[in-house]
Amino acid sequence: MDDATNSSSKLGNTSVASVVPVVIPTSTNHGEKPEKFNGTNFRRWQQKMLFYLTTLNLAKFLTEDAHVSGTTLEEVVAVDAWNHYNFLCKNYILNALDNALYNVYSPIISAKALWNSLDKKYKTEDVGMKKLMVGRFLDYKMIDTKKVINQVQELQLILHEIRAEWMSLSETFQVAAVIEKLSSAWKDFKNYLKHKRK
Repeated sequence: MDDATNSSSKLGNTSVASVVPVVIPTSTNHGEKPEKFNGTNFRRWQQKMLFYLTTLNLAKFLTEDAHVSGTTLEEVVAVDAWNHYNFLCKNYILNALDNALYNVYSPIISAKALWNSLDKKYKTEDVGMKKLMVGRFLDYKMIDTKKVINQVQELQLILHEIRAEWMSLSETFQVAAVIEKLSSAWKDFKNYLKHKRK
């Protein structure tokens, strides 16, 4: 009887913190919370959301699988704690979605499945956006009726969008492309720039 009492008192003193190493910050600054995702600029939203979940010590639930139920008290406590933090993580993500997207993704059970589902859907769409941006850059033609400086700035904006999508173009390529896009009225200047060493 004494052995049973000792073992139950040992289990009774087991805390969730000793079973599951998750620490929620005492003061959470919700100023870091990303804007609601409406289906555009997924990569930027995803990075902000990952940072936000990291500040909440919940990012690991984006990659962890569910714990199986256990039989010992420690295993049961660990499963309960995992389910609780997974619930929090999933709902932080859902609450950062636009209402229309919230309705679509709310039935998903785990934070990991939700994160992967969003990633699969919107990274595929990002590929299409990348192709569109590259096409805009390649098709861009300078015309004589607009100031050259304004057209160069338009090209720089397109290049900035391309870089923002993690596509890289060497500076030499960018300069050569801008030179080639000068209108035919700038033929002599184009030749001068092409042969310039710097």
